[in-house]
Amino acid sequence: MNSIGNSGFHLAYAVSGLLVGLLVGLTGVGGGSLMTPLLVLLFGFPPTTAVGTDLLFAAVTKSVGTTIYTAGKTVDWGIVLRLAAGSVPATIASLIAMGYAGAASHIITSLTSVVLGISLLLSAISLLFKQQILQFITRRYPGFGTTSSTRLTILTGAVLGVLVCLSSVGAGALGTIALIILYPSLPMVRIVGSDIAHAVPLTLLAGAGHWLLGTIDFPLLGALLIGSVPGIVAGSLAARFAPDRVLKACLGVILALVGFRMLMK
Repeated sequence: MNSIGNSGFHLAYAVSGLLVGLLVGLTGVGGGSLMTPLLVLLFGFPPTTAVGTDLLFAAVTKSVGTTIYTAGKTVDWGIVLRLAAGSVPATIASLIAMGYAGAASHIITSLTSVVLGISLLLSAISLLFKQQILQFITRRYPGFGTTSSTRLTILTGAVLGVLVCLSSVGAGALGTIALIILYPSLPMVRIVGSDIAHAVPLTLLAGAGHWLLGTIDFPLLGALLIGSVPGIVAGSLAARFAPDRVLKACLGVILALVGFRMLMK
């Protein structure tokens, strides 16, 4: 485990939480896409520790978002339940497999790095080419999403469960674009609200599993939260003045580069 007793490291973690929180508030992109690779590549934490700690970090921060969206009645609980029907068993199965193989084993560490790299690349693609992807699917399958999407939503939840459990990435950008494709007539605010509402129990379940596996660094978690909360607030307030398209394009490029770096690790 990375040495975390040093107060200088605590400050660095809090500053990292602040910067990630600021970017999340500005762009709406999930913190896992940013925080987990930062902990692995910059601070040298084992991938499984970075993922486990970030999952509980995400559960706390997304709970605030869910409260706001629920108060505004912008959560489609039917969609949330369908996603959970796939993600909950997939997450439990992934955690059992990790426990059987050994969370700190070479095979799980290597698999986590690969899945994290792939998830970051997919997130980057969804950020940079969201409109092109949606237009392609609309042209190729004109009736897509107009009929029942129950099975595909459950399958999407299962895929997200595996990705989030192994990489802590996927419940944000990937979940949102999947729901846009599956429910094209649903208002964007309800898609985002539903995605966030599903992410809370998903990250909490996966985080609890990592806790049992011993891959949570609680001092690190506390330092990250100290920085991220004011960062998210500041970013959310500044979002109305920020060039959203430029920010997301830059972030997409960064995620792509980091994803390639994780695959080469």
